[in-house]
Amino acid sequence: MLNASIVIYKHTFDEISLLVKILSVHESVHKIYLIDNSPTRTDNFLKLPVEYIFNGRNLGYGAAHNIAIRKTIDQDIPYHLVVNPDIEFEASVLVEMLNFMNEQTNVGLLMPKVLYPNGDTQFLCKLLPTPDDLLIRRFIPARLTKKRTSYFELRDSGYNRIMDVPYLSGCFMLIRTQALKEVGLFDERFFMYPEDIDLTRRIHQKYRTVFYPHASIIHHHAQASYKNVKLLLIHIRNLIKYFNKWGWFFDAERKKVNRETLNQLKKM
Repeated sequence: MLNASIVIYKHTFDEISLLVKILSVHESVHKIYLIDNSPTRTDNFLKLPVEYIFNGRNLGYGAAHNIAIRKTIDQDIPYHLVVNPDIEFEASVLVEMLNFMNEQTNVGLLMPKVLYPNGDTQFLCKLLPTPDDLLIRRFIPARLTKKRTSYFELRDSGYNRIMDVPYLSGCFMLIRTQALKEVGLFDERFFMYPEDIDLTRRIHQKYRTVFYPHASIIHHHAQASYKNVKLLLIHIRNLIKYFNKWGWFFDAERKKVNRETLNQLKKM
């Protein structure tokens, strides 16, 4: 059994209703929380089979999901699904993922294969980042960083096998509630962007954090910070907070975890 949370900001009813429908017909879904960070309340959302929580202001991605995650912990629901509003998937995806989590009790976080609408793979399995990976590379032409990007995104793995990965995308996270009880929720110091790095990393310290390619979803990934200067500045500010927390160029745990991740792939 699981609860699911969707955080929205200025989304329309039509943009959300399909995802809610997919989730609501799944027998394993106990409750769906629709967390609205928009400045204006949308009463149409009350028509959906969700618990609609209107915040009246933008709390940030992680802080908004934490509202629902705390309810999941209080209700003692074994799993919580963090899902972006721009996701499409078949109901069988949750069956596959829950079966794996039930069998592999040392897995704290599971992410499926993520595809673009055209079927191409989104490379969302990553090593723990260095400042080069997330800050410097952001301003360098892609053709000059192709090799480093491929390494950072574990592209040589082929994305066709189960892997333990220390940084998984927050667009679709199936999380064991017990793991959240142990390591804590999303760090609310991060308004948006690096909160999924931080949470995956903390779960990875005590549990396996796994990429599961036998189930796939479609993500209409907008990469908004590449198109909006305000979001770019928010992105940079929050990445600075991330490296202030974990370490910039000297991060012994990062070095150890990334080495273990790469060694694991060599053995496969």
